Amino acid sequence: MQYKWIALSNTTVGILMATINGTITIISLPAIFRGIDINPLVSFQYLLWILMGYNVVTATLLVSFGRLSDMYGRVRLYNLGFLIFTIGSILLSLTPGKGDTGALELIIFRIIQGIGGAFLFANSAAILTDAFPIKERGKALGINQIAALAGSLVGLILGGILSTIDWRLVFLVSVPVGIFGTVWSYTKLKELSQPQRQGIDVPGNLTFALGLVLVLIAVTYGLMPYGGSQTGWSNPWVLASMGSGLALLAGFVFVETKVKYPIFRLSLFKIRMFSAGNFASMLRSFAYGGLMIMLVIFLQGIWLPLHGYSYSETPLWAGIYMIPLMIGFVSMGPISGWLSDRYGARLLSTLGMVIVGSGFLALSTLSYDFSYPEFAAIIFFMGIGNGMFASPNTASIMNSVPKEVRGSASGMRATLQNTGQTASIAMFFTIVIITLSGVLPHTLAASLTDAGAPQLAPVAYHIPVTGALFSAFLGYNPVREIISTLPPSVVSTIPHSVLSTIEARDWFPDAIAPAFMQALRVAFYVGAAMSFVAAIVSAMRGKVVIAEEDKVPERKGEIKQQ
Repeated sequence: MQYKWIALSNTTVGILMATINGTITIISLPAIFRGIDINPLVSFQYLLWILMGYNVVTATLLVSFGRLSDMYGRVRLYNLGFLIFTIGSILLSLTPGKGDTGALELIIFRIIQGIGGAFLFANSAAILTDAFPIKERGKALGINQIAALAGSLVGLILGGILSTIDWRLVFLVSVPVGIFGTVWSYTKLKELSQPQRQGIDVPGNLTFALGLVLVLIAVTYGLMPYGGSQTGWSNPWVLASMGSGLALLAGFVFVETKVKYPIFRLSLFKIRMFSAGNFASMLRSFAYGGLMIMLVIFLQGIWLPLHGYSYSETPLWAGIYMIPLMIGFVSMGPISGWLSDRYGARLLSTLGMVIVGSGFLALSTLSYDFSYPEFAAIIFFMGIGNGMFASPNTASIMNSVPKEVRGSASGMRATLQNTGQTASIAMFFTIVIITLSGVLPHTLAASLTDAGAPQLAPVAYHIPVTGALFSAFLGYNPVREIISTLPPSVVSTIPHSVLSTIEARDWFPDAIAPAFMQALRVAFYVGAAMSFVAAIVSAMRGKVVIAEEDKVPERKGEIKQQ
């Protein structure tokens, strides 16, 4: 077998495993939380960190790992990533604790997985760019990108199946794949580029990592209630973390212009195709990164229960009902990669983001009780648009940089993409929570009154919006728990039939559905706007740039455009 196909198959397995792990956790959270005995109404901060901790770690480490791979070998660090990821998966499957202890153990082990995932994400595109000739890179990177999205959607289905058996299987399933991939990568992959033995940019690593961590921590805790507010954006600690993080990132830009061996090669942004492709990718991640989790929450917490599915079945069916998104991406990804090898990336990537933006607008027209075929058609075409954008855009970025800095370029590309995705999840949650905070209490109060319990209407104003959102997702009815804390004299005034109605699991999804769909529409409008901006940036990438053997540009120089 030619080495290029060995490289493609191994990196595809690595990316597939890493992305499966991301969504398999999302879909399995109800089973995981039940398995460790966590109440989402009072402990949803753990849910946020289990969801976002992995992305925070990978986004923080990608650029540093990409730079280190140029110095010590891309294959060497990629192999190490496979090993660390496998160790993290084993630890997750063995999580011994319960309650808060179990949740903290899960978060720590997910961070270990994130370190391994950062090595995989930072080096896969660079390894493929080294292995494939120019005319085949679009196709190869397209297949790799397909694996990334396919893994995201396979994770939904696999998590739905495994979580109904045992939540530990959700993490254990990665172990045999990880062991096989680790052995395979150590024995078959080889270095095709000469490592550049240069100094380590200690100031740049510290300012970038600490700055990005502080910003992402602020974004995460900004989603939690603070005082009388439904979000934490007025929390002084959140504001201080955000301000300090942004100041450090601004300082990082200055540091990188002064150090001898920068980890973030700002000179690469002088290449029009590199800068336009990366900024378009980051905007696409901002627009699209939080979409999947919002659709999963809506399907699993509202739409499926309202259509008669039990909560034990909703994880599986939520994954199945997201399949059209995967089909759209998988059907277009190889075609767009093949076309970009011949005609360039600008038209394909730009048109792809226009389709994605139009899909957001189409989703905003749906009611909360939508017809599934209509929903399936919309997400299918959004998958088509993403397939048109992803592989041509990645190929154009990697083709535009010299061979000796591909590790850094790949790390920079993945950092911007993963940072955008993490911020997108926080952005979608923030939009939904802020919108819900204005309408949900009134909606719940009206639903309680209509159900025959007007004396419980004040209860609606004491349910945290974030807790209500995650409770619906995880199959909890927070009204039932709050009723249990009321004086017996109040509860005794409510007819038993009314209590049975409002404590039923399907009552709460029905009560919050209109308000949640209203909040989602706002998020869809924002996603559409950012997708159209990404299309504009993509169209500005200019002529095709190939920098096969060019030297690294000096700070004041540029790479020759051919």
